[in-house]
Amino acid sequence: MSGQETIPIVGGTGALGFGLALRFAAAGRPVAIGSRDAGRAEEAAGRVREQVPDAQVEGLDNAEAATRGPIVFLTVPFRAQSENLTNLKDALTEGQVLVDATVPLAAAVSGKATRLLGVPQGSAAQQAQEMVPDGVTVVSALHTVSAAPLGKLSAALDEDVLVTGDSKEAKARVSELIELIPGLRAVDAGKLEVARLVEGLTPLLISVNIRHKTHAGIKLTGLPERD
Repeated sequence: MSGQETIPIVGGTGALGFGLALRFAAAGRPVAIGSRDAGRAEEAAGRVREQVPDAQVEGLDNAEAATRGPIVFLTVPFRAQSENLTNLKDALTEGQVLVDATVPLAAAVSGKATRLLGVPQGSAAQQAQEMVPDGVTVVSALHTVSAAPLGKLSAALDEDVLVTGDSKEAKARVSELIELIPGLRAVDAGKLEVARLVEGLTPLLISVNIRHKTHAGIKLTGLPERD
């Protein structure tokens, strides 16, 4: 692989994870796709290579993938979040950043995808922070990006990604990666406790998208121009 840091994606065979892997590979970054089944991960890596012939992408089991880079993306359904974090306890190490894209949708317990489940810690992201090893920082992001256009390189994106977390430096590093994907603008939305509000936007967008048969995202107005 190149001298650039690899981007590990735990749950990278799912729609959101695969879309991220495809987009990061297209941006020229090495990617490690993780799955409970290394064979499925390698199959997904092969699909990325079909679309991005020069892609530097490997398929691994989740724990092995998580060791490949400093910023790890967790893109699993809420019902699998706790199990995955338990399995990653010996893989994640101090200094790593975990980007949690989990949304506690009622669909996880056979309910409606337009309903949000209560999480004792306040949000899925806060639950993740409670579960990761000491020294691992959780940043919450990517809850409002639809997997369908993300996983189609021909689809043009034009939306904002709300990023929350308690470390400004970690949020900045994650934002830099997100903005490797054309059409995505990362917006610092505050502390990790705000993640419960951002996670709640997902069922709202699902409701909008069902009614309008689209893949709407969000875009904030009035933000100051960057230097």
